[in-house]
Amino acid sequence: MKDLFWESKNISEMSREEWEALCDGCGHCCLVKLEDAETGEVFNTNVACRLLDLESCRCQDYSNRLQRIPMCVQLSLDKLSEYHWLPDTCAYRRLSQGEKLPAWHPLVTGDPGSVQAHGISVCGFALSEEYVHPDQLPEHVIED
Repeated sequence: MKDLFWESKNISEMSREEWEALCDGCGHCCLVKLEDAETGEVFNTNVACRLLDLESCRCQDYSNRLQRIPMCVQLSLDKLSEYHWLPDTCAYRRLSQGEKLPAWHPLVTGDPGSVQAHGISVCGFALSEEYVHPDQLPEHVIED
């Protein structure tokens, strides 16, 4: 029988491995964000961190990302309420709000490609920050 730990445990009871397994690999948290200095509103761009592999939507150096990318955010349980910029589809956000994982989530489907197959990932539209000058970032804001 499949271990449905995300249904049987509170998010605060999960092991490090279970916490990491919640990531669906969508890459939305790896998009460069711009914050309006006056309002605090956060805008996603279609520009991704240079470590994001745009084929697999996974970090190319996950274990060293915080040292290599000073702006990289390590999601943690105690700060989940601060991550209002995470998409509504994010497992961390959903579970912390008492919601279930979406039907396309890899833990539910058993298929790591289900995120891309359902058009949830940034793969296919994101550009690497290597090819975008910081002054051009406002031109890359994703309009809702």
